[in-house]
Amino acid sequence: MAITYIFRPMTAADLPLIRRWLGEAHVREWWGDPDEQFSLVSSDLDEPAMNQFIVLAGNRPFGYLQCYRLTAWNTGFGPQPEGTRGIDQFIGESDMIACGHGAALIRQFVNAQLRNGLPRIVTDPDPLNARAIRAYEKAGFVRDRMVETPDGPALLMVRES
Repeated sequence: MAITYIFRPMTAADLPLIRRWLGEAHVREWWGDPDEQFSLVSSDLDEPAMNQFIVLAGNRPFGYLQCYRLTAWNTGFGPQPEGTRGIDQFIGESDMIACGHGAALIRQFVNAQLRNGLPRIVTDPDPLNARAIRAYEKAGFVRDRMVETPDGPALLMVRES
């Protein structure tokens, strides 16, 4: 039976959990310095272009997802249809990685966004992050091209309805 994930809007009360997850080795490997990332994630709570979610399997919080409007920060993505959103996420609980949750939660979230009228969702994993790229492909994303971002080279991946 497929799991239905819950995407609960993140609040300040979730920040201790986010801080713990950012310190996990499997998150740190791709998200970088936990203190720097915590500062960015926590300051985005009040960012109107950013929606942040805690991902739950049943009642258990196990991941983080952010969905954002493309802004000047994302100019490396090139022209995109009006209303395109970007996503990033991680699974914070180490016992939940390599179980298929990544692709499944991405697929569920993105399917809902596309059904609600978004024209396109993009993401930009590190080109060396094979696990993330596989998860995005399983969720229906296709590889578009390499792009330059403030964090370095990334693989732009696209999903449309």
